[in-house]
This record gives sequence, structure tokens and C-alpha cells, in this order.
Amino acid sequence: MITLEEVKSNKTILAFINQSSKALSIYHYTDHGIGHVTLVADRARELAKKVGLSSKNQELSAIAGFCHDMGNFLERKNHEYWGALLFQGVFQDKMPPKDLAVVMQAIANHDDYYAKILNPVAAVLILADKSDVRRSRVIVKDKKIIEQDIHNRVNFAVIDNNFKADPLRKRIILQLKIDTKFVPVMEYFEIFTERMVQCRKAAKFLDYKFTLIINNFKLL
Repeated sequence: MITLEEVKSNKTILAFINQSSKALSIYHYTDHGIGHVTLVADRARELAKKVGLSSKNQELSAIAGFCHDMGNFLERKNHEYWGALLFQGVFQDKMPPKDLAVVMQAIANHDDYYAKILNPVAAVLILADKSDVRRSRVIVKDKKIIEQDIHNRVNFAVIDNNFKADPLRKRIILQLKIDTKFVPVMEYFEIFTERMVQCRKAAKFLDYKFTLIINNFKLL
């Protein structure tokens, strides 16, 4: 079985991720490069372990997390499908077909809010990816540019992020501390409502409930 460490050292995968990061930086997007995908891979593995997935699915979750955004250099729109196909091209002769299909399905699912979640690896990836909201994801340093884009504003406003699973209470919790002097909480919901709904669906697939807490106020 392919491991995350092997994927991380694959020169083709790294080229796809780095090229995607360069492409999105032109449009002043938040970090979708090595920093983001490494964090998502780590969170995906930890979440998969906490909710009781098998060791194989823990590894597949981490792999999907590392590779989920690498299709962005081809096109931002439908990047999830490009990423799934790129993954197939690199690993189709190196992974069992079933494992390959699970990872492809997870990558394709992660940014399609209309698709049904069809496997636990996909559910874990959605939660790990959508939980990554933080000031350090903002790449641009120009305050005027940050203020012009709501994605940059909302991420820049998040000064603390805590993501965890509570197996006893069957809850997956995203707790954020937001600088409301920089951005009102409602702006968070303006762009993240769909993402939080998707997190609820993903948690439900895993037989958990998703909880969102902002500045010590429970909102979901």
C-alpha cells in the first residue's frame, strides 16, 4: 500500500501542488499549497483515527488530504475533478484499484457541495479541509488587498483555530476565535454557510454531529 510519506516525496505530486499554489497566488487566493495540504493531511489522519476508521482508511484519508487541491493549476472551477484524475494518472499502477477509487472519490467530493458523500474517507477530508480557517492562510500582505476580498478578510480575522473530535459525545468541534474589530461574524457565514452545511453532512455520515463555536458562542 502507498503511504503518505511516499506521496509526499513524489516529484510529480509536489509539482502539481506547487504549480497550483503559484496559479492561485496570482488571484490573491489564500494558501492552497504545501502548508494547507500538509495541515489537512494531518487533521484528516487524526480525525480518521478518532472516529474509528481502520488504519488503512486513516492512511488513505491523509493521502487524500495531501492531494485534494492539486488540480487547481489546471482550473479553479472543477479543480476537485481534475485533482482526482491527476491522482489516478500518477498512482493507477501503484495502488489497489479499490483504494485508488476511494481516494479519487474523496478528492472529487471535497469541493462539490451537491454530490452525495459516498465513503468515510471523503467525509473525513471534507471536515479536515473546511476546518482550515486561519490568519496564516492569507498570503498577501497588503492590507488593502486583504480588505477587498472576503475570503482573505475572514481568514485574516481568525486568530485561533481548534479542531477536534469527541468520541464520547460523538461530536466533531471547530472552535474559532475571530477578531470582530476586523470582520463581523456574519461575514464568516456569508461565505462559509455552504461549507459548514457540508461539514454537518460529513459528520452525520460518520455518525457524529458537527459543532461550530465562534468566540465561545455555540452557533451549530
